[in-house]
Amino acid sequence: MATEAGAALEALVLAAGAGRRFGGGKLLAPYRGGVLLDGALAAAFAAPARAVWLVIGKDAEAVAAAARAFAEREGQAGRLRLVHARDHAEGMGASLRAGLAALPADSAGAFVFLGDMPKVPPAVLPGLAEALAGGAAAAAPVWEGRRGNPVLLGRALFPQLLKVQGDQGARGALSGLGEALALVPAPDAGVLFDVDTPGDLEA
Repeated sequence: MATEAGAALEALVLAAGAGRRFGGGKLLAPYRGGVLLDGALAAAFAAPARAVWLVIGKDAEAVAAAARAFAEREGQAGRLRLVHARDHAEGMGASLRAGLAALPADSAGAFVFLGDMPKVPPAVLPGLAEALAGGAAAAAPVWEGRRGNPVLLGRALFPQLLKVQGDQGARGALSGLGEALALVPAPDAGVLFDVDTPGDLEA
């Protein structure tokens, strides 16, 4: 799929982490009749994007198998792509680099979903795409004054983001954009909800 300007977008789901604060195995933890990762994948498949690129690392085979099973159930198997972040132990930066590096050269931008955020409202996604098509360098959802996820990154940011290190992800790049970062109101707090500990699953 594409933005209004006709340029193709992709969706990344960062799912390579170890989930240390959770005690391991976070993305495969039971959640709402499936596993935690299903929520992020559902949102990513709902995005106006050509394909969903799942970045795996820790527990790669099990996470990939769960993703394939979900995609099959949802009739989306043809849109799922797998990318292995070999240096995933470094943190989110490694996952982001691996995902962006794998995207086709004609990609106009990439949604970045986090595998431990299962409640992203799909309704916010078209607004992010419209902001990018309208000239923003990137777009992010906002709920009650707080910036959330997923973010949509325009291709012009890719060279800078391919150099990120550690666990910050795109945060540093976004903070320097000023008004070039479009803030899109979200319909609910799902853009802020993430799972760090088993207790968060009960929230």
